[in-house]
Amino acid sequence: MKKYFQFDELGTSYRREIIGGITTFLSMAYILFVNPSILSLSDVTDFPDALRMDANAVFVATALAAALGTLIMGVVAKYPVALAPGMGLNAFFAYSVVLGMGISWQTALSGVLVSGIVLVLLTLTRIREKIIDAIPQNLKLAVGAGIGLFITFIGLKNANIVIADPATLVALGDLSNGNTLLAVFGVVITVILMVRKINGAVFIGMVITAIVGMLFSLIDAPDKVVSSVPSLAPTFGVAFTHFGEIFNMDMLVVILTFMFVDFFDTAGTLVGVANQAGIMKNNKLPRAGRALVSDSTGTVIGAILGTSSTTSYVESTAGVAAGARSGFASVVTAVLFLLALFFSPLLGVVTPAVTSPALIIVGVLMVASLGDIEWKKFEIAVPAFLTIVTMPLTSSIATGIAIGFIFYPITMMVKGKAKEIHPIMYALFFIFILYFIFLV
Repeated sequence: MKKYFQFDELGTSYRREIIGGITTFLSMAYILFVNPSILSLSDVTDFPDALRMDANAVFVATALAAALGTLIMGVVAKYPVALAPGMGLNAFFAYSVVLGMGISWQTALSGVLVSGIVLVLLTLTRIREKIIDAIPQNLKLAVGAGIGLFITFIGLKNANIVIADPATLVALGDLSNGNTLLAVFGVVITVILMVRKINGAVFIGMVITAIVGMLFSLIDAPDKVVSSVPSLAPTFGVAFTHFGEIFNMDMLVVILTFMFVDFFDTAGTLVGVANQAGIMKNNKLPRAGRALVSDSTGTVIGAILGTSSTTSYVESTAGVAAGARSGFASVVTAVLFLLALFFSPLLGVVTPAVTSPALIIVGVLMVASLGDIEWKKFEIAVPAFLTIVTMPLTSSIATGIAIGFIFYPITMMVKGKAKEIHPIMYALFFIFILYFIFLV
């Protein structure tokens, strides 16, 4: 085992890897409860129950997708990187595709499956790296920041900290409301934990918020903590049954968005974790192909099980900081996700007031990329800004990407930098123009 995971070469041990794997799990365990809440649209009261995803089935799909995806990453790519359904991608799936575009979750799952299969093929043929290189770095950063704002806005709305207003569109909610106050408390306690650099701060913040909610009778205490694993039947294999509904322009844009966000989430996370772990060699990522295939395979597995795109988690850096250096840490994290399957009764205490702080804080982390955008170059600032601001204001990640990718070639050509634009960007420009002409 030590030889396979290169313990001696990496200067690590079972103790360090186990501690690192546990730390990574605690840092991202919140997704077990946040993902079912988002995909089932639990905060949307006027949405028909018949059109919602089953929260218990999504919980199982989330845990299994995280466990299997992380295990593949650890064993095949030998990276201390954990996978799970991605934040931002799940919000796009639920709020933009299902709620906004009126596409059924079954069809949306088919779109996730197709995006995962295409990503596997693109990775195996090495086209994926070429496409990643074609997208300007500033737009990649803008997309990440825009998704962060979108997620934060969803968190604020779910907590009723921000509410609809007929005069100003949005306004501050009723801060005397018990559940809203509980969400505010959750934000404050999570911020304190984050500032103090406590491992697993987001997850611990959710636990504390849920306990306080039960103490003040805002949340019903669960009848039990451990139970048998819920049925996966409501979502398992559904992605295969709706392929006939994905052959239209709407779903093409949806699939492209799933692919695009997964593209750069994964690339950024892998490079970041590899740098921190000291794995990078000559500024190159060892076993990059294996890592990308592992990530894409995770998306395929997750779609079959019944969840949105699975991607590499930046929270893996917490495990690396705690000592993880090899894929054995990922094996440990995967085992913990499997054990989590028996804690589904806790889903009942994870209300929007409990999950909203997690969404808000994750949004804060994602907008960190704003500082790296070249704002002083106006031809860069315009498409970047429009990408970022459009996502939360239209409740659509896809629209933000489309507008940014349309304006980038325009501003660059006017600036006299047409030769700096990759042909792929011109192709995307025309695709998104057609999208607005025929579908919006």
